[in-house]
Amino acid sequence: MTKQFWINLPVEDINKSKEFYSKLGFSTNTPFGSSDQLQLVIGDNNATVMLFPVSTFKNFTKHEIVDTKQATEVLFSIDAENKDEVDEIAKRAVKAGGTIFSEPSESHGWMYGCGFADLDGHRWNVLYMDMSKMPKE
Repeated sequence: MTKQFWINLPVEDINKSKEFYSKLGFSTNTPFGSSDQLQLVIGDNNATVMLFPVSTFKNFTKHEIVDTKQATEVLFSIDAENKDEVDEIAKRAVKAGGTIFSEPSESHGWMYGCGFADLDGHRWNVLYMDMSKMPKE
């Protein structure tokens, strides 16, 4: 049975991506001392996102990469402790060079979130869920 799960993403510039994600508060590693990959460690469960230069990523997939300015292949979602943290992450994303595609707002009366795109156009959703206000079935 599988023991680990990680996500691989193509990026144009590893160093700029490291700076971007560090400004958002993500933990970063350079596994094996390699300058052509960057590991983002996310959350208490230590989910891993590996960033690779576009050429390396294409070599892995043997396939074209989605143009993130034209299409979205995946939406990464991360949780926030409260509404203020959602707002703060949105501000940090913009300050670090990302763009907001969904301004912080409330949804369904119990969720509060925003969406941002990183330097390479990968889309991230930040969500605070107030479970005490979640509708009961």
